[in-house]
Amino acid sequence: MTDSLLCYYLPMSTTIGEHPLSEQVTPERPAPERKEPTYVFTEKQVAEKSEIARRFLETRGRLNANVEKANNFLVKRFYNLDHNAYLEGTLPAKTKELMGLVASACLRCDDCIVYHAIHAYRLGVTRAEQEESLNVALVIGGSIVIPHLRRAYELLEELYG
Repeated sequence: MTDSLLCYYLPMSTTIGEHPLSEQVTPERPAPERKEPTYVFTEKQVAEKSEIARRFLETRGRLNANVEKANNFLVKRFYNLDHNAYLEGTLPAKTKELMGLVASACLRCDDCIVYHAIHAYRLGVTRAEQEESLNVALVIGGSIVIPHLRRAYELLEELYG
């Protein structure tokens, strides 16, 4: 077999656009526009509202500066991929941040939970929307998510009151 295999053994051509299930970008079907989301709040406003957010943003900034000093090409590519995944597109940035919040809770990554909860808040996501998303994470992830849920609720309390 000359084609490489994709998950579930769907044949995947090594040539772009030849896969029978792929969506092709054509003049009739252009690629979705991607643009930076419009934030309701700045990081500074979030940091002023929440001590948890302030500590997280300061620590993340300091640690990212160390990573940037390494000038690692692969890390830069991954950061670029991550940034572009959360741009406005076919799915709104708010939806993507809530998806990130659910995945982060299921993976039990407290830093990731805080990151996505902050960005969702900055985009104008309501507390009820964040809480409902965390309910989905609890159902998918099970009781092991509960300690992370507690910390997420502590952040939501600081942000929303």
